Amino acid sequence: MPARDLPGTVREYHDQTKHHFSRFARSLGYLDWATQPEPFRTFDGAARIDLIEPLRAAVAARGSFTGRAWAGISYDDLFVPAVSPRVAPGLPAVSVFLRYSLGLSAWKQAGASRWALRVNPSSGNLHPTEIYAVCGPDVAGEYPGVFHYAPDAHGLDERCAFAPAAWDAAVAHLPPGTFLAALTSIHWREAWKYGERAFRYCQHDIGHAVAAMRMAAALIGWEFSLVPGWPSESLAALLGVDRSDDFAGAEPEEPACLAIVSPPRGPMNPGPGGRWAHVDPRLAEDARAGLWTGRASRLSADRVQWDVIDAAAEASRQTSSSVRAGSAGLRRARACGTRSGASPLASAVLLGRRSAVALDGRSSIDLDRFVFMLRRLLPGVCPPFDALWWEPRLHLVLFVHRVTGLEPGIYVLARTDDAGATLQHALHADFAWIRPAGVPDDLPLFLLAHLDARQIARQLSCAQHIAADGFFSLGMLAEFDGALAAGGPSAYRQLFWEAGAIGQVLYLEAEAAGARGTGIGCFFDDGVHELLGITDHRLQSLYHFTVGIPVDDSRLTTHPGYAWE
Repeated sequence: MPARDLPGTVREYHDQTKHHFSRFARSLGYLDWATQPEPFRTFDGAARIDLIEPLRAAVAARGSFTGRAWAGISYDDLFVPAVSPRVAPGLPAVSVFLRYSLGLSAWKQAGASRWALRVNPSSGNLHPTEIYAVCGPDVAGEYPGVFHYAPDAHGLDERCAFAPAAWDAAVAHLPPGTFLAALTSIHWREAWKYGERAFRYCQHDIGHAVAAMRMAAALIGWEFSLVPGWPSESLAALLGVDRSDDFAGAEPEEPACLAIVSPPRGPMNPGPGGRWAHVDPRLAEDARAGLWTGRASRLSADRVQWDVIDAAAEASRQTSSSVRAGSAGLRRARACGTRSGASPLASAVLLGRRSAVALDGRSSIDLDRFVFMLRRLLPGVCPPFDALWWEPRLHLVLFVHRVTGLEPGIYVLARTDDAGATLQHALHADFAWIRPAGVPDDLPLFLLAHLDARQIARQLSCAQHIAADGFFSLGMLAEFDGALAAGGPSAYRQLFWEAGAIGQVLYLEAEAAGARGTGIGCFFDDGVHELLGITDHRLQSLYHFTVGIPVDDSRLTTHPGYAWE
C-alpha cells in the first residue's frame, strides 16, 4: 500500500474549506437545535477535587484581593518576568491558573436563554477546547494524576492515578511544584455549526487558549511554554482520550499540545536547548498503566460525520521528527512595552475580555495607542509568543479606517525581520510600500495603498459590517508553503495556533485600551489573495480580526462567572 500524502491531504483540506464569493465551505446550512452539543464535558464516576477553596487560599495569602481583582498587578506587569512566584506551588497555583485561563468569565442572559462566557474566546462561543492538568503528589495527593478541568464547577475530575516514580523521572529537571497542562479539541462542537471549516476554528481556539494560559501563568508569576517533541499519539495516551471504553458513544477528543507550567527559574533563555524543557514521552506509557476512572459524557443526541475533518486531523498530527524540523532559533529581544498612561488591573482585563458583536462605526484611536498594540503583536521573548517554540510565520494586512494621525488605507505589518522582502515579492508589484509618517522606524509597518478600505474589508469578511465599523480590521497572512516545508503537516495546526495567539493579544490590548475586539473566521480566502496579488500557496490568509468601540445589546443581562466570587 503506498504511503499517504500527508502534506497533500492538508493542502487539499485547506483549499476545499475556503469560502468563495459564489459559495461557502460546506456545512449543514442550518442549525439543528436538537443536536446542539452540551457546553461542558463531564466524566461520570470520576472523583472531583474542588478548586474554590484553594483559590481562596491563594487570595488570602496575597492579602490584597478585592472582589475578583488582584490588587497591585497591572496588565502591563504581565509582560515583565516575575522575580518570584505570586502564588505558591500546589492546588492554589493550579486553581488560579485555570480560573484565569479557561474558567468562566460571565453568564449572559436574554429572556429564558442563558449561556456562559469564558476567559478564552471561541468561534461562535462553542468552545471545542478541553484542558487537562497532569500533576505530581504535591498537588494531587498521594499519587500523581491526570485531571480534567470542569470550568462550570471550577473543579478537577480525577481521570488517572499513576506511579510516583514515573512522575519524578519525567520532571526531575524541572522546579518543584511544576505541573503540565494539555489541550484537546472536540471537533463536533464546532462542526455542529460550521461544518467542514470547523477544523480551522478548533485550531484558532487552541491558539487562543495557549495564549490565555500563558497570560494566566504570568499573573501568578510562573513560567509557561509548550513542549516540542511530543507526538499526538503519546499525548492521547497520557490524557486517556484514546481509551475507547471510556469514550464509548461520546464525541472524541483530538489531542493538541502539552505545556509546562512552573515556578520561575531565572532569566529566560529562548530557543532549542534553552527554555524549551523536555518531558519524557515515556510518561504516557506510565500513565496508560495507571488506575483510570470516569466515562466521558455524550454531548449530543446525534452528530454528523465530517470525514474531511478527520482526514485533516490525522494528516496534521504531531510527530517527533516534524517537531525537530520546525524548531525556532533564538528570538529577538524586543521591548515588551509599557503604556504611557496608567495600566488597568491584569485581572480586570483577563476576566473582562469579550467578543464584540457590533462596533459603533464612528470612534477612532490615536496613533500612539495603535502603534503600541502593533508592538505587542511582534514575536520575541514577551508573552504570549515566548511560549511558542516554532519559527513565527504570520504577518498582518491591516485595513485602517479610523486611526488619528494615520491615513486610511491598506497596510502590512511584517512580524519578522526578514519577512519584508518576502512579502514585497509576493504581493502586487504596484503597491506603494511607504513608511508612514509618525510611525517609529523600528516598527515594520508599510502603507500599501491609500484609500477608504471600509467597503473592501466588509466585503472580504463575508459582508460583515463589523470589519468596517472599527478603528481597523486585519487579515493574518501565513507563510504557508514555508511552514509545511520546514515543519511538516503538523505545522498546519501551528499556523492557526499562532493566529489564535495574535488574536488573543488583540482581544486583551483592546480591553486594556477601553475598546473591544472580535475574531472573524468567515472571510473569502481567495478574495483576500486576489486583492493582494497572491497567486500561489506561499502566502495564505488564515484569520481576520477587528477592533473598535462596541455597541452593547441592551436586551442582554450579565451575571458573574461564579456565584461564589
